[in-house]
Amino acid sequence: MVEWVWRAAAASGLMDPVVVATDSEEVADVCRERGIPVAMTSKECPSGSDRVREVARTLDADVYVNIQGDEPTLTAEFFPPLLELFERPEVEVATLAVECRREEWGNPNAVKVVTALDGRALYFSRATIPFDREGVGGGAVASAGMSVSVNAGFSGYRKHLGIYAYRKAALERFAALPVSPLERIEKLEQLRLLVNGIALYVAEAPRDTIGVDTEEDLKRAEKQLLASSC
Repeated sequence: MVEWVWRAAAASGLMDPVVVATDSEEVADVCRERGIPVAMTSKECPSGSDRVREVARTLDADVYVNIQGDEPTLTAEFFPPLLELFERPEVEVATLAVECRREEWGNPNAVKVVTALDGRALYFSRATIPFDREGVGGGAVASAGMSVSVNAGFSGYRKHLGIYAYRKAALERFAALPVSPLERIEKLEQLRLLVNGIALYVAEAPRDTIGVDTEEDLKRAEKQLLASSC
């Protein structure tokens, strides 16, 4: 699974080097067997972004990308919209989102995000946000430059994809901050940014991915990957 993710990132041609950061010797050995660069990190890292910060101490760059190893259906086309956000000088941290499929609205593993009109994230949650109190939506919902027409109940939920890109200074600041209460409750590292006033901007991904959190997710991912390789 990690190899699929690594190959997608490397194929984009936008990041060099692409390194697997892990505290697992088992993962490291498998990667080395396949010729994948590995950086060993501390077992004490509370999040993937903290792990990237450890690697950043030995790899100098302007922007660092944190890619989750449990996203095997990622392809190279996911990275241009993420990195294009850094053409805007106000962007310190970037991530991706897509329209949330109806069957995932109530799934806590499908993290929801709400944004301002300029794409700045307002909040992320495993809960279904925003809460449609009246059950009738409210017309058109604007989100990150996208207008979603709502007729019979709100349907503009957006699903966050766990890919982050940081300017170096923002990554340093993130790692220096303590884990926030909201981050601890939701188990979402990006809330550490929002709680401390660090803006996180959201770009539209080309399509949804299958993040592998359960055995069912793994079977769905395997099926999709096998179909795409035929």
